[in-house]
Amino acid sequence: MTDTSATNSFEGDAQFSDYVALLKPRVMSLVVFTAFVGLLAAPSPIHPFLGFCAILFIAIGGGASGALNMWWDADIDAVMRRTKKRPIPAGKVMASEALALGLALSGFSVIFLGLATNWIAAGLLAFTIFFYVVIYTMWLKRATPQNIVIGGAAGAFPPMIGWAAATGTFSIESILMFSLTFMWTPPHFWALALFMRSDYDDANVPMLTVTHGRRSTRKHILVYTILLAALAIGTGFTSIGGYIYLATAIVLNALFLKGAWDIVRRNEEMCEADDFKAERRFFKLSLIYLFAHFTAILIEAGLDKFGVFA
Repeated sequence: MTDTSATNSFEGDAQFSDYVALLKPRVMSLVVFTAFVGLLAAPSPIHPFLGFCAILFIAIGGGASGALNMWWDADIDAVMRRTKKRPIPAGKVMASEALALGLALSGFSVIFLGLATNWIAAGLLAFTIFFYVVIYTMWLKRATPQNIVIGGAAGAFPPMIGWAAATGTFSIESILMFSLTFMWTPPHFWALALFMRSDYDDANVPMLTVTHGRRSTRKHILVYTILLAALAIGTGFTSIGGYIYLATAIVLNALFLKGAWDIVRRNEEMCEADDFKAERRFFKLSLIYLFAHFTAILIEAGLDKFGVFA
Protein backbone atom coordinates (compact mmCIF):
# COMPACT_ATOMS: atom_id res chain seq x y z
CA MET A 1 0.00 0.00 0.00
CA THR A 2 1.17 3.56 -0.71
CA ASP A 3 3.12 5.16 2.12
CA THR A 4 4.85 8.45 2.77
CA SER A 5 8.17 7.24 1.38
CA ALA A 6 6.90 7.79 -2.15
CA THR A 7 6.13 11.42 -1.31
CA ASN A 8 9.32 11.97 0.68
CA SER A 9 11.45 10.85 -2.28
CA PHE A 10 9.61 13.10 -4.72
CA GLU A 11 12.03 14.83 -7.08
CA GLY A 12 9.64 16.59 -9.43
CA ASP A 13 10.45 17.39 -13.07
CA ALA A 14 7.63 15.16 -14.30
CA GLN A 15 7.33 14.93 -18.06
CA PHE A 16 4.22 14.17 -20.06
CA SER A 17 5.66 10.71 -20.70
CA ASP A 18 5.69 10.06 -16.94
CA TYR A 19 1.94 10.59 -16.74
CA VAL A 20 1.47 8.38 -19.80
CA ALA A 21 3.56 5.69 -18.06
CA LEU A 22 1.11 5.79 -15.15
CA LEU A 23 -1.55 4.46 -17.52
CA LYS A 24 0.50 1.32 -18.29
CA PRO A 25 0.41 1.78 -22.09
CA ARG A 26 1.70 -1.74 -22.84
CA VAL A 27 -1.09 -3.31 -20.80
CA MET A 28 -3.54 -0.81 -22.32
CA SER A 29 -2.58 -1.99 -25.81
CA LEU A 30 -3.85 -5.48 -24.99
CA VAL A 31 -7.04 -3.99 -23.51
CA VAL A 32 -7.62 -1.92 -26.63
CA PHE A 33 -6.97 -4.78 -29.05
CA THR A 34 -9.17 -7.38 -27.35
CA ALA A 35 -11.95 -4.81 -26.89
CA PHE A 36 -11.65 -3.90 -30.57
CA VAL A 37 -12.00 -7.57 -31.55
CA GLY A 38 -15.04 -7.93 -29.30
CA LEU A 39 -16.59 -4.84 -30.89
CA LEU A 40 -16.07 -5.99 -34.49
CA ALA A 41 -16.85 -9.67 -33.87
CA ALA A 42 -20.27 -8.70 -32.50
CA PRO A 43 -23.17 -9.39 -34.91
CA SER A 44 -24.66 -5.90 -34.53
CA PRO A 45 -23.01 -3.18 -36.62
CA ILE A 46 -21.92 0.01 -34.89
CA HIS A 47 -21.28 3.41 -36.46
CA PRO A 48 -17.51 3.85 -37.01
CA PHE A 49 -17.41 7.07 -34.99
CA LEU A 50 -19.25 5.49 -32.06
CA GLY A 51 -16.99 2.45 -32.34
CA PHE A 52 -13.93 4.71 -32.17
CA CYS A 53 -15.34 6.48 -29.14
CA ALA A 54 -16.09 3.16 -27.45
CA ILE A 55 -12.52 1.91 -27.88
CA LEU A 56 -11.13 5.28 -26.76
CA PHE A 57 -13.16 5.29 -23.53
CA ILE A 58 -12.34 1.63 -22.83
CA ALA A 59 -8.66 2.48 -23.28
CA ILE A 60 -8.98 5.45 -20.91
CA GLY A 61 -10.69 3.22 -18.36
CA GLY A 62 -7.86 0.70 -18.66
CA GLY A 63 -5.33 3.48 -18.17
CA ALA A 64 -7.23 4.74 -15.12
CA SER A 65 -6.95 1.27 -13.60
CA GLY A 66 -3.20 1.32 -14.21
CA ALA A 67 -2.79 4.69 -12.49
CA LEU A 68 -4.77 3.55 -9.44
CA ASN A 69 -2.77 0.32 -9.34
CA MET A 70 0.50 2.29 -9.32
CA TRP A 71 -0.83 4.58 -6.59
CA TRP A 72 -1.65 1.68 -4.28
CA ASP A 73 1.41 -0.44 -5.14
CA ALA A 74 4.01 2.33 -4.94
CA ASP A 75 5.65 0.72 -1.91
CA ILE A 76 6.23 -2.68 -3.50
CA ASP A 77 7.04 -1.16 -6.89
CA ALA A 78 9.96 0.59 -5.20
CA VAL A 79 11.63 -2.70 -4.20
CA MET A 80 11.04 -4.75 -7.36
CA ARG A 81 13.62 -4.52 -10.14
CA ARG A 82 10.91 -4.77 -12.79
CA THR A 83 8.92 -1.80 -11.42
CA LYS A 84 11.28 0.45 -9.46
CA LYS A 85 11.62 2.86 -12.40
CA ARG A 86 7.88 3.53 -12.56
CA PRO A 87 6.96 7.22 -12.14
CA ILE A 88 6.02 7.11 -8.43
CA PRO A 89 8.93 5.09 -6.98
CA ALA A 90 11.29 6.95 -9.33
CA GLY A 91 10.11 10.21 -7.72
CA LYS A 92 8.75 11.72 -10.93
CA VAL A 93 5.07 11.80 -9.99
CA MET A 94 3.49 12.10 -6.55
CA ALA A 95 1.23 9.29 -5.38
CA SER A 96 -1.58 11.78 -4.80
CA GLU A 97 -1.35 12.89 -8.44
CA ALA A 98 -1.69 9.29 -9.61
CA LEU A 99 -4.73 8.83 -7.38
CA ALA A 100 -6.39 11.99 -8.67
CA LEU A 101 -5.64 11.10 -12.30
CA GLY A 102 -6.93 7.56 -11.90
CA LEU A 103 -10.19 8.63 -10.25
CA ALA A 104 -10.83 11.38 -12.78
CA LEU A 105 -10.20 9.15 -15.79
CA SER A 106 -12.30 6.35 -14.28
CA GLY A 107 -15.35 8.59 -13.94
CA PHE A 108 -14.79 10.19 -17.35
CA SER A 109 -14.42 6.87 -19.20
CA VAL A 110 -17.47 5.22 -17.64
CA ILE A 111 -19.80 8.19 -18.13
CA PHE A 112 -18.79 8.86 -21.72
CA LEU A 113 -18.84 5.21 -22.72
CA GLY A 114 -22.41 5.07 -21.44
CA LEU A 115 -23.36 8.20 -23.36
CA ALA A 116 -21.66 7.03 -26.56
CA THR A 117 -22.92 3.44 -26.56
CA ASN A 118 -25.05 2.02 -23.74
CA TRP A 119 -25.06 1.68 -19.96
CA ILE A 120 -24.52 -2.06 -19.96
CA ALA A 121 -21.10 -1.55 -21.52
CA ALA A 122 -20.44 1.38 -19.18
CA GLY A 123 -21.46 -0.67 -16.14
CA LEU A 124 -19.18 -3.49 -17.19
CA LEU A 125 -16.30 -1.04 -17.61
CA ALA A 126 -16.97 0.37 -14.13
CA PHE A 127 -17.03 -3.13 -12.67
CA THR A 128 -13.76 -3.98 -14.46
CA ILE A 129 -12.02 -0.93 -12.98
CA PHE A 130 -13.39 -1.80 -9.52
CA PHE A 131 -12.35 -5.44 -9.86
CA TYR A 132 -8.79 -4.61 -10.91
CA VAL A 133 -8.20 -1.88 -8.35
CA VAL A 134 -10.11 -3.12 -5.30
CA ILE A 135 -10.51 -6.89 -5.68
CA TYR A 136 -7.13 -7.61 -7.27
CA THR A 137 -4.76 -4.79 -6.34
CA MET A 138 -5.96 -3.93 -2.84
CA TRP A 139 -7.06 -7.39 -1.70
CA LEU A 140 -5.95 -10.47 -3.64
CA LYS A 141 -2.45 -9.44 -4.71
CA ARG A 142 -1.05 -9.42 -1.18
CA ALA A 143 -3.38 -11.99 0.35
CA THR A 144 -3.30 -15.21 -1.68
CA PRO A 145 -1.17 -17.15 -4.21
CA GLN A 146 -4.36 -17.35 -6.28
CA ASN A 147 -4.07 -13.58 -6.84
CA ILE A 148 -3.33 -13.80 -10.54
CA VAL A 149 -5.90 -16.57 -11.13
CA ILE A 150 -8.87 -14.64 -9.76
CA GLY A 151 -7.48 -11.20 -10.54
CA GLY A 152 -6.94 -12.20 -14.16
CA ALA A 153 -10.65 -11.65 -14.71
CA ALA A 154 -10.01 -7.90 -14.80
CA GLY A 155 -7.87 -8.21 -17.91
CA ALA A 156 -10.34 -10.60 -19.51
CA PHE A 157 -13.36 -8.27 -19.52
CA PRO A 158 -12.41 -5.89 -22.42
CA PRO A 159 -13.73 -8.09 -25.27
CA MET A 160 -17.00 -8.44 -23.36
CA ILE A 161 -17.14 -4.65 -23.00
CA GLY A 162 -16.51 -4.22 -26.73
CA TRP A 163 -19.20 -6.76 -27.55
CA ALA A 164 -21.65 -5.08 -25.15
CA ALA A 165 -20.86 -1.65 -26.65
CA ALA A 166 -21.99 -2.94 -30.05
CA THR A 167 -24.93 -5.10 -28.99
CA GLY A 168 -26.02 -3.89 -25.55
CA THR A 169 -25.95 -7.52 -24.36
CA PHE A 170 -23.73 -10.40 -23.29
CA SER A 171 -23.52 -13.70 -25.17
CA ILE A 172 -21.76 -17.04 -25.18
CA GLU A 173 -19.35 -15.65 -27.79
CA SER A 174 -18.26 -12.74 -25.59
CA ILE A 175 -17.93 -15.12 -22.63
CA LEU A 176 -15.69 -17.37 -24.72
CA MET A 177 -13.41 -14.42 -25.52
CA PHE A 178 -13.37 -13.54 -21.83
CA SER A 179 -12.50 -17.15 -20.98
CA LEU A 180 -9.59 -17.25 -23.43
CA THR A 181 -7.90 -14.32 -21.73
CA PHE A 182 -8.86 -15.51 -18.24
CA MET A 183 -7.31 -18.97 -18.72
CA TRP A 184 -4.26 -17.54 -20.51
CA THR A 185 -3.36 -15.17 -17.69
CA PRO A 186 -2.06 -17.64 -15.03
CA PRO A 187 0.46 -19.52 -17.21
CA HIS A 188 1.55 -16.22 -18.76
CA PHE A 189 2.32 -14.57 -15.40
CA TRP A 190 3.59 -17.69 -13.65
CA ALA A 191 6.17 -18.14 -16.40
CA LEU A 192 7.34 -14.59 -15.70
CA ALA A 193 7.35 -15.28 -11.95
CA LEU A 194 9.59 -18.33 -12.45
CA PHE A 195 12.52 -16.19 -13.59
CA MET A 196 11.55 -13.08 -11.56
CA ARG A 197 10.85 -14.83 -8.24
CA SER A 198 13.32 -12.70 -6.25
CA ASP A 199 11.23 -9.62 -7.06
CA TYR A 200 8.16 -11.10 -5.42
CA ASP A 201 10.24 -12.39 -2.50
CA ASP A 202 11.67 -8.92 -1.90
CA ALA A 203 8.23 -7.29 -2.13
CA ASN A 204 6.58 -9.95 0.07
CA VAL A 205 3.96 -10.66 -2.60
CA PRO A 206 2.54 -14.20 -2.21
CA MET A 207 2.98 -15.25 -5.81
CA LEU A 208 2.69 -19.01 -6.32
CA THR A 209 6.46 -19.29 -6.86
CA VAL A 210 7.01 -17.80 -3.40
CA THR A 211 4.37 -19.71 -1.42
CA HIS A 212 4.54 -23.11 -3.14
CA GLY A 213 7.86 -23.05 -4.93
CA ARG A 214 8.90 -23.30 -8.55
CA ARG A 215 8.20 -27.04 -8.87
CA SER A 216 4.55 -26.59 -7.94
CA THR A 217 4.30 -23.55 -10.21
CA ARG A 218 5.53 -25.57 -13.18
CA LYS A 219 2.83 -28.17 -12.56
CA HIS A 220 0.19 -25.45 -12.34
CA ILE A 221 1.39 -24.00 -15.66
CA LEU A 222 0.99 -27.38 -17.35
CA VAL A 223 -2.52 -27.95 -15.94
CA TYR A 224 -3.75 -24.49 -16.96
CA THR A 225 -2.15 -24.84 -20.40
CA ILE A 226 -4.00 -28.11 -21.01
CA LEU A 227 -7.30 -26.51 -19.97
CA LEU A 228 -6.55 -23.45 -22.08
CA ALA A 229 -5.77 -25.58 -25.14
CA ALA A 230 -9.08 -27.42 -24.85
CA LEU A 231 -10.95 -24.12 -24.55
CA ALA A 232 -9.06 -22.41 -27.38
CA ILE A 233 -9.46 -25.25 -29.86
CA GLY A 234 -13.08 -25.80 -28.86
CA THR A 235 -13.80 -22.14 -29.60
CA GLY A 236 -12.92 -22.88 -33.22
CA PHE A 237 -16.19 -24.80 -33.55
CA THR A 238 -18.36 -21.89 -32.38
CA SER A 239 -19.75 -18.93 -34.32
CA ILE A 240 -16.63 -16.82 -33.68
CA GLY A 241 -14.35 -19.59 -34.93
CA GLY A 242 -13.71 -20.99 -38.37
CA TYR A 243 -11.02 -22.58 -40.53
CA ILE A 244 -8.45 -19.83 -40.01
CA TYR A 245 -9.03 -19.59 -36.27
CA LEU A 246 -8.98 -23.37 -35.84
CA ALA A 247 -5.71 -23.74 -37.73
CA THR A 248 -4.19 -20.95 -35.67
CA ALA A 249 -5.41 -22.48 -32.43
CA ILE A 250 -4.14 -25.97 -33.24
CA VAL A 251 -0.63 -24.78 -34.12
CA LEU A 252 -0.26 -22.34 -31.23
CA ASN A 253 -1.67 -24.66 -28.61
CA ALA A 254 0.58 -27.47 -29.76
CA LEU A 255 3.55 -25.14 -29.27
CA PHE A 256 2.17 -23.88 -25.96
CA LEU A 257 1.65 -27.41 -24.64
CA LYS A 258 5.16 -28.39 -25.67
CA GLY A 259 6.52 -25.31 -23.91
CA ALA A 260 4.62 -26.13 -20.72
CA TRP A 261 5.82 -29.74 -20.87
CA ASP A 262 9.43 -28.56 -21.33
CA ILE A 263 9.04 -26.37 -18.25
CA VAL A 264 7.54 -29.05 -16.00
CA ARG A 265 10.39 -31.47 -16.81
CA ARG A 266 13.07 -29.03 -15.62
CA ASN A 267 14.72 -28.77 -12.22
CA GLU A 268 16.41 -25.86 -10.46
CA GLU A 269 19.89 -26.87 -11.57
CA MET A 270 18.87 -26.88 -15.22
CA CYS A 271 17.17 -23.48 -14.84
CA GLU A 272 20.15 -21.86 -13.14
CA ALA A 273 22.52 -23.31 -15.72
CA ASP A 274 20.79 -21.73 -18.72
CA ASP A 275 19.19 -18.69 -17.00
CA PHE A 276 15.62 -20.02 -17.27
CA LYS A 277 15.82 -20.29 -21.05
CA ALA A 278 12.72 -22.48 -21.44
CA GLU A 279 10.67 -20.30 -19.08
CA ARG A 280 11.64 -17.14 -20.91
CA ARG A 281 10.82 -18.76 -24.25
CA PHE A 282 7.40 -19.84 -22.96
CA PHE A 283 6.71 -16.33 -21.67
CA LYS A 284 7.59 -14.78 -25.04
CA LEU A 285 5.36 -17.30 -26.80
CA SER A 286 2.51 -16.40 -24.46
CA LEU A 287 2.68 -12.80 -25.70
CA ILE A 288 2.18 -13.98 -29.28
CA TYR A 289 -0.42 -16.58 -28.25
CA LEU A 290 -3.23 -14.28 -27.17
CA PHE A 291 -2.62 -11.70 -29.90
CA ALA A 292 -2.73 -14.40 -32.59
CA HIS A 293 -5.94 -15.98 -31.29
CA PHE A 294 -7.76 -12.65 -31.20
CA THR A 295 -6.36 -11.71 -34.62
CA ALA A 296 -7.80 -14.95 -35.97
CA ILE A 297 -11.19 -14.13 -34.41
CA LEU A 298 -11.02 -10.70 -36.05
CA ILE A 299 -10.23 -12.22 -39.45
CA GLU A 300 -13.08 -14.70 -39.12
CA ALA A 301 -15.45 -11.85 -38.25
CA GLY A 302 -14.33 -9.93 -41.33
CA LEU A 303 -14.74 -12.95 -43.58
CA ASP A 304 -18.20 -13.55 -42.17
CA LYS A 305 -19.29 -9.96 -42.72
CA PHE A 306 -18.05 -10.03 -46.31
CA GLY A 307 -19.73 -13.36 -46.96
CA VAL A 308 -16.51 -15.33 -47.58
CA PHE A 309 -16.99 -19.10 -47.08
CA ALA A 310 -20.73 -18.45 -46.74
